[in-house]
Amino acid sequence: MTSKLPSLSTMLEKLVQSPSVSSTQPSLDQSNRDIVELLADWCEKLGMDVTLSQVHGNNEKWNLVARVGPGHGGLVLSGHTDTVPYDEGAWQSDPFQLTEVGDLWYGLGICDMKAFFPLALLAIEEVIPHLKKPVTLVATADEESGMAGASHLAATTSELGDFVLIGEPTGLTPIHQHKGILLEEISVEGLSGHSSNPALGKNALEAMTDIIIELRKLREMWQETYQTPGFEVPVPTLNLGCIHGGDNPNRICKSCRLQFDVRLMPGMEVDFIRRSIGDVLQPIARRFGVDIQFNPIFGVGSFHEPVSSDLVRLCEELAGKKAASVAFATEAAYFKGMGAQTVVLGPGDIDQAHQPNEYLDKGRIKPMQDLLRQLIRRLCVDTLSS
Repeated sequence: MTSKLPSLSTMLEKLVQSPSVSSTQPSLDQSNRDIVELLADWCEKLGMDVTLSQVHGNNEKWNLVARVGPGHGGLVLSGHTDTVPYDEGAWQSDPFQLTEVGDLWYGLGICDMKAFFPLALLAIEEVIPHLKKPVTLVATADEESGMAGASHLAATTSELGDFVLIGEPTGLTPIHQHKGILLEEISVEGLSGHSSNPALGKNALEAMTDIIIELRKLREMWQETYQTPGFEVPVPTLNLGCIHGGDNPNRICKSCRLQFDVRLMPGMEVDFIRRSIGDVLQPIARRFGVDIQFNPIFGVGSFHEPVSSDLVRLCEELAGKKAASVAFATEAAYFKGMGAQTVVLGPGDIDQAHQPNEYLDKGRIKPMQDLLRQLIRRLCVDTLSS
């Protein structure tokens, strides 16, 4: 069969050449429009029905949903189109050029996770004439800086498919559960004054000290309550990441800001955890006479797919590996929340993500292609229900 698509290396080259950095810093943040338009063009070459949708609240960010095949349900192959920022001068090659050195392909996003899309498209192309259920390709925006694309997709889409595979870098190991993550900020505003008389001001740093004590108590309580075997760290964590406050040793500190993260275990609800944090703040505000603001930055829930589910067992069979757990977060919780059996499985290694000289081992290409071909056939040609 003559492919309607460019070669794998050509598609990878074009994707890497298209910058799509997402960042919480506006000066670094970029649109992903070029990426989704590339994918849309390739999907249309295969006769797929393509929809591009603007992510709510950001006219530079776009999702793609492309479907082919009859009926409803079927399999969704999903990934994110954005990358993290890169370190200027730390790369041995141009991060926006696909560079081949021995058995490795280098380029920003090649591992996490642009390479997944051409592999998925080539696998889809092979089975289109035989489909009995649809295959859907999903490409989201902003996974690296807030998961706005997945959130928008979940809010605006009622049905995508019965099964979802997310091609994040897992070293070809099926992932059936991972922790959630909250990025949070607490700011305290007090009153400055001369340090020789504490009564002249209201010390924001001292109030923040009590806040930190209460956060550590919450952490201890959560770790006693939520424990999940299978994770390298089988309890939730709370990391006090950075703190800024005051301007001089001999002035009462007027302002203080703390940023921290919480890694959620399965069963921990985002809203409950944030309410628990909020509940400890107001007594401290009254005690010190300061204003305390709790500003959630970003959050996504944990993900858990039972190992007994059809999709997990099938992916274990095809990968030849038992399903595992990881600490990093993905968009899986959004798809699981839409009612789909979900697994995270991709060719890259998480150790290569988010760092200079990101690469993909070419030895992972054929195993991933074979797995995708077989997965599509089992779920959308043979189908589990037949």
